[in-house]
Amino acid sequence: MDNSVANGTTSYRRSGRFSSARRFQLQLLDQLIADPRLKNIGGCNELNAGYVADGYARARGVGACVVTFTVGGLSVLNAIAGAYSENLPVICIVGGPNTNDYGTNRILHQTIGLTDFSQELRCFQIVTCYQSVVNNLEDAHEQIDRAISTALKESKPVYISISCNLPAIPHPTFSRDPIPFSLSPK
Repeated sequence: MDNSVANGTTSYRRSGRFSSARRFQLQLLDQLIADPRLKNIGGCNELNAGYVADGYARARGVGACVVTFTVGGLSVLNAIAGAYSENLPVICIVGGPNTNDYGTNRILHQTIGLTDFSQELRCFQIVTCYQSVVNNLEDAHEQIDRAISTALKESKPVYISISCNLPAIPHPTFSRDPIPFSLSPK
């Protein structure tokens, strides 16, 4: 069994995953695509990925989308807000900045030109029931499980940002079994 961050994000297993490939989430997408339990459906942009995840949540009980930091996150925000108003569990996974970039005051490309990496998180706080920024492996499994559990229990979207350099790094906590859930379509 894989024991990486990517394995933790597959714990809800019933979902398709909708994505638009960009720099910050490429390593995560590589790990997720390799997982035969999930169906990856690529899209032309993040907003479409969000709306397709919304539709998937309506039909199957939960949806997920994977987007890049800031430029992708702000694009998918409208779809996530719609899912929030419709009480749909959509798991929005964002490929966040490298852990080495936190606290450096660097301006990263695909951002709005600020050194504060929390601007995207603040936007999602209004339209999600739970937000998690995973930038270390020690509590990553717990954060991801809590986010997914909250989305399913509250039937609302959640935001999970995962630093782009973490997905392929093995960690023993990700070899644990996921929390079992039973979902029925809306």
